Amino acid sequence: MIGLKVKKDLEQFFIEDIGNVDLSSELLFRSEDQAEALFVMKEAGVFCGHQVIETGFELLDRDICVEVYVEDGDHVQTGEVIATVKGNVRTILTGERVVLNMIQRMSGIATMTSRAVEMLGDSSIRICDTRKTTPGLRMYEKYAVRSGGGFNHRMTLDSGVMLKDNHIAQFGSIEQAVAHVKGRLGHMTKIEVETSSEIEVRQAVNAGADIIMFDNCSPTEVASYAQLVPDHIITEASGGITLKNLATYRDTGVQFISLGCLTHSVKSLDISLRMKGEEK
Repeated sequence: MIGLKVKKDLEQFFIEDIGNVDLSSELLFRSEDQAEALFVMKEAGVFCGHQVIETGFELLDRDICVEVYVEDGDHVQTGEVIATVKGNVRTILTGERVVLNMIQRMSGIATMTSRAVEMLGDSSIRICDTRKTTPGLRMYEKYAVRSGGGFNHRMTLDSGVMLKDNHIAQFGSIEQAVAHVKGRLGHMTKIEVETSSEIEVRQAVNAGADIIMFDNCSPTEVASYAQLVPDHIITEASGGITLKNLATYRDTGVQFISLGCLTHSVKSLDISLRMKGEEK
């Protein structure tokens, strides 16, 4: 993740959460009161958010001492202490919720991605995400996918051309759309075409697409369509694929499977912050 962006984002997140002042902490504790808190895993999974913990508390108080004991992508167990924060008690309690919200969501995404890779059980196919991310959190969510062993699809609309069914229907045909784009596109940018039938796959091949997506196709259809695509063209399956049916796409010959559920249907991993000495 980009350090400067993380700082700017966290500043805005803290402004949103704190308002003018954390009334609870300000009224209960003196400015000089010190404490130590532990980040504890309440369930097992894949951790993600090392930089968020460090940067978050340091933004609120430069004198705070933060130690993170795990790295992004590490598998962690229930009850494991993953980090400690020592310093001003007001700072710790004020920063707690924003930091927890971020690392719980990122760790949930990393955990689901790791589970998807394991469930697919086919190292010839890469699991990747989609643009179905939370506005404002895309960098963090896509980073979490990488931490879980997955790969990123487009980061932004300007990072690649993807001609979906609506583009093609409005423009006329796959061949016309690809030819039109190729005449205006720089040589460093790839063109992906979404297909859902054998006819469309053959059209995308003939048009010279760099990547062909098989959209909302069954495992049998994906395996059949993949055989129509020359080796120099990348293949991807997407649409209607979840963790429940992911394993059925094993050995289909496709190179990538993109899963929107990695970011839009993820359950946050349960992590808590406990003051040292607090009863479990």
